[in-house]
Amino acid sequence: MQQLDLMTATNIASYAIRIARETGINPLAVAVLDSAGHPLAVLRDEHASFLRPQIAIGKARGCLGMGFGGRELARRAQAMPAFFDAINSLTGGEVIPVAGGVLIRNAEGLIMGAIGISGDTSDNDERCAVQAIEQAELVADTGDQLAR
Repeated sequence: MQQLDLMTATNIASYAIRIARETGINPLAVAVLDSAGHPLAVLRDEHASFLRPQIAIGKARGCLGMGFGGRELARRAQAMPAFFDAINSLTGGEVIPVAGGVLIRNAEGLIMGAIGISGDTSDNDERCAVQAIEQAELVADTGDQLAR
């Protein structure tokens, strides 16, 4: 698979919401973007609050824009707040540097897109993202240096 397609993106998003429901995680919104940052699938559990889709998109866009997962984005945002303020100024506030944004890679390591999830703790959001990506037989890149 060279690029992320609509069906794969929709399956990933649906699976993430199903994981949350089955494990008692708060209602989620999930955004799956292609490698150019365009939304392929944006799903919101009917019980998730109305801002959750925008937050999910911001988590995914930040990963794609910077080229690493949400955990690394969070580390860098903490270390360089002025730089991330400038990035958010450039993007109209569309970068949310926290866990829950995960790059989607193929087996060769190429970035195919990203997923952002919002609704529970960032750790739980990320857990659902990783499991959904793995269910699609793709590789999740959270930006966690220990996972590499």
